[in-house]
Amino acid sequence: MTEIALATRRLAGRIDPAVLVVVLALAVLAVLAPAQAVESLRFTGDALVGVLPFLALSIGVAAYAKASGADALIARAFTGNLPTMIVAAALMGALSPFCSCGVIPLIAALLAMGVPLAPVMAFWLASPLMDPSMFLLTAGTLGTGFAVYKTVAAVAIGLLGGFGTAAIGRAGLFAEPLREGVGNGGCGGSTIRNPKDVVWRFWGEQPRRERFAKNALDNTLFLGKWLAIAFFLESLMLAYVPADLISSSIGGDGWLTVLGATAVGVPAYLNGYAALPLIGGLIDQGMAPGAGMAFMLAGGVSSIPAAVAVWALARPPVFAAYLGFAFAGAFAMGGLYGLVV
Repeated sequence: MTEIALATRRLAGRIDPAVLVVVLALAVLAVLAPAQAVESLRFTGDALVGVLPFLALSIGVAAYAKASGADALIARAFTGNLPTMIVAAALMGALSPFCSCGVIPLIAALLAMGVPLAPVMAFWLASPLMDPSMFLLTAGTLGTGFAVYKTVAAVAIGLLGGFGTAAIGRAGLFAEPLREGVGNGGCGGSTIRNPKDVVWRFWGEQPRRERFAKNALDNTLFLGKWLAIAFFLESLMLAYVPADLISSSIGGDGWLTVLGATAVGVPAYLNGYAALPLIGGLIDQGMAPGAGMAFMLAGGVSSIPAAVAVWALARPPVFAAYLGFAFAGAFAMGGLYGLVV
């Protein structure tokens, strides 16, 4: 093998396949639709800037906790009564202002600290579905009853995911929820089993400073890369997946319509704010309210951009559980809404 071939092979081994695919897609887009290429870059940049405070805070907290040894204290705070933790996490998730991608850095930080997966899953599923501003906009667009029910549904889906994860976790499927390189948290967490002395002013010790810098850099590169990819995909879906196509797929009535709306909502991206006028118009035209509810719940949690970020963060069993609980919860709560209204 020639030196050029060897150098090419080494270079290929260093290039992240996911990044390469996005670069190639952007290059193709620049040739075929240069205006959209510029718009996608603008959208991705704006989205990253918007999520930057959450990203920086979660990475900084995780790195500080790792360097100082405080991760043991934080993790031990989540070792009480598991059902209570799951309920509290679902309630907090329904009030938190995170979208399905924006919550990823916080989830990574919690799991890396050794927080049990069950309450994290409850928060993870409930968080993107409702927050105070979303409640007010939903009430104004679709009615207070719809907004109240969606809030209840957010908590219910969080509880389903939390208690479901706790039940499945007894089989050992979620022993290591994070992918290698993201963190070593597990159900119970290594920081709980092997507590360290806490040094709050860690910067006085060089090894701890190095640990802080390495942890912060690794998480910044990993999470930043996957969030950028997720937002880039989101920009393409907003540009090339027309709302008319989505609306034609979820019209009608009956439980099959609810099932179809859930199936369309899982991959389709419509953030909660963008979905409100679409669903309001469809309901006015005779679409089953339960189908509209199912679509909003499913799309809010598990759209393709969010799924990409979750896939990069979590191991396959956790990823499958995340999608499964999102689908089952959206379908169940959408169908129930159709019966009560």
